[in-house]
Amino acid sequence: MLRSTLVRIFVVLACVASGAAQAGPLINKSLFGGLALDGYDAVAYQTDHQAVPGKAEYSYRWQDASWRFASADHLKLFKADPQRYAPQYGGYCAYAVGAKNELVDVDPEAFSVVDGKLYLNYSKDIRAKWDADRAHLIEAADRNWPALNRK
Repeated sequence: MLRSTLVRIFVVLACVASGAAQAGPLINKSLFGGLALDGYDAVAYQTDHQAVPGKAEYSYRWQDASWRFASADHLKLFKADPQRYAPQYGGYCAYAVGAKNELVDVDPEAFSVVDGKLYLNYSKDIRAKWDADRAHLIEAADRNWPALNRK
């Protein structure tokens, strides 16, 4: 009797723990190492206006992902305001979230900064399609993201 009660408690705790782990925002990260943005510097997109690989020595853990930066200054900026620099839609393809209501991986070099927000796309060709109807696709993606973020 005690054993079956303990098993039930364990199962309930495991379910609660897994639900809590999934309750946070969804971040697109590499399978190995859990790197956000495939290790690219989230701050550089806005400050340098280019995709810059980060360095392991400037790493920071946020939203269950490892974020890398090209410099100590960029790391400090991100730590102070991660929401400002983190990509929209968890770093998934902005076109796919808006046009197809799907989560699709990205090329970290296929990016746009619009109104101070970072958007990534699957490829530079897809980014061109996204740019052609950007306002509409951002509006659609903003509507789609809350449901996708719960998957």
